[in-house]
Amino acid sequence: MKRIFLALLMASFSNGFAQELNLPAATQYLADNPFVISPTYAGIGDNFRVRANGFFQWVGIEDAPANQALYADFRVLDQSGVGINLYNDKNGNTQQTGGKISFAHHIILDYPTRQYLSFGMSLNLNNFRIDPNFNVNDPSVTNDRFTSNTNFDVSLLYRKAGFYGAINISNIVNKDIKKFATSLNEPNLLRNYQIYTGYVFKGNRSSRVEFEPSAYFQYFESDGRSTTDVNLKLRHLDYQRTGYIWGGITYRMLNDQPLKPLTIGPMLGIKKDGFYMGYSYQIFTSELQGFNSGTHMITLGWDFFQGISNCPCTQNSLAED
Repeated sequence: MKRIFLALLMASFSNGFAQELNLPAATQYLADNPFVISPTYAGIGDNFRVRANGFFQWVGIEDAPANQALYADFRVLDQSGVGINLYNDKNGNTQQTGGKISFAHHIILDYPTRQYLSFGMSLNLNNFRIDPNFNVNDPSVTNDRFTSNTNFDVSLLYRKAGFYGAINISNIVNKDIKKFATSLNEPNLLRNYQIYTGYVFKGNRSSRVEFEPSAYFQYFESDGRSTTDVNLKLRHLDYQRTGYIWGGITYRMLNDQPLKPLTIGPMLGIKKDGFYMGYSYQIFTSELQGFNSGTHMITLGWDFFQGISNCPCTQNSLAED
């Protein structure tokens, strides 16, 4: 039991940096909200888009990680977009709060072949706090430790018809860790690189089915770790093509252990008349599986001011070919 407790404690601390390292729950960005992982998606649609996520990890374990986040982005000046992300991440005796302010610009490379290029950047503010209200054998930990730091992300997105590919660099500058004891191993190099790519397969004009495979790769410069999400989604549009229901599955793995998934998660959701709701469940395949009932995520969303931009570079999965 002691070994299990220590494993949970170490996992809790390592997972506490997830928001700052920009390692999202796979189902957060797959809930029709890629703005979670890249500022270049700010204002990608032709509306004002709001998404609220509740992420509850390791259900059944006391003081398990929990995250709440709010995302909003919209078009400005026809071909540009802005966005904001606010989050609260509680993980035992550690807590992170913060947010991002993002800007993106979307241009037309070639209209007949529907080629578009987008540039994005974000200013990040992270607050990190450790409450030493637990038994640790470290005399340097005597009071609450709190620090704030700012950072930047830059990104690039290319789209051609149903294909999309985004490259993102997160946390470009190193973190100031002067307020933390070195024994806590607080990382100062948070820079990581991400690639997100996929393709939306559509039938003919009368078809109401869309099939979307995608992959999300992330590399951490500090220690060379890398992960990959492999995803599949299927949408069924309604008769008016104004909404849809969808389902899918995601598979997250360490790239040096491709046949040993970290998590596997089914997903489903619905969008109708500007309202969006999604649910996902992630199953842990590690030793923690026997001590919790998995991870749940709920997403609620609203789309306002449809048609705020007339530029053909807007993203709209419901548009006909």
